[in-house]
Amino acid sequence: MEDYKRNQIEEALSRVFGEDSKEPSPDLRSRVKRLLDADRALGRNPRSSDPEKSTFAFYSVEPPGKGAEVRFSSYEAFAILTALRLMRHAWPQSFPVSVLRRVRSKLEQEHARILRQDPEILFDEKAIRARARPGDLAVDNTDPVFLVVVSGQKGSSADVAGLMLFDICRGLESVYKFVGQHAAEAWSLFELVTPAHYLEHHLAKTEPKKRGRGA
Repeated sequence: MEDYKRNQIEEALSRVFGEDSKEPSPDLRSRVKRLLDADRALGRNPRSSDPEKSTFAFYSVEPPGKGAEVRFSSYEAFAILTALRLMRHAWPQSFPVSVLRRVRSKLEQEHARILRQDPEILFDEKAIRARARPGDLAVDNTDPVFLVVVSGQKGSSADVAGLMLFDICRGLESVYKFVGQHAAEAWSLFELVTPAHYLEHHLAKTEPKKRGRGA
């Protein structure tokens, strides 16, 4: 399985977010660094039964020491993208790290399945229009998958640190079922299929920089 250096991930993210500069913006690089540092600072205990304590959000193994080369999997690049999307909702920086740790097992499996799908079928505009139903949320692929964040429940005081719930749901019916089960008053959706393929497309166009040149 191919892995990537940080410069490649930053370059691909820059294209995904529509930056028109030749190099990733300092702001994007700073946000990626803060996420990686936050994940590293939390550490992990592989023996813990709590995925937030036993699993990194953006690393496969213990990060090497300062100055050592770090490689990231395709999934980990996608996890960073997803965390950046979550941060756009003005949640604290610790929140996306927590979410991506908790859902990693399921999301990593789903990411692998998504990338095995044929883009010609996934992004067939005729098929997308044919599947659309009145009242449904608009999607831009034929087999959408969502990260669902339930941020308010009837009769609860759910907040970022406490009672928020998350799940990976394939299809809108699965989303509605999850939201209904938890009597959600407020919830957010992040579609995952299109960003996963878009990021993979741009990652394939990047080249690793040699060490000593900002790699």
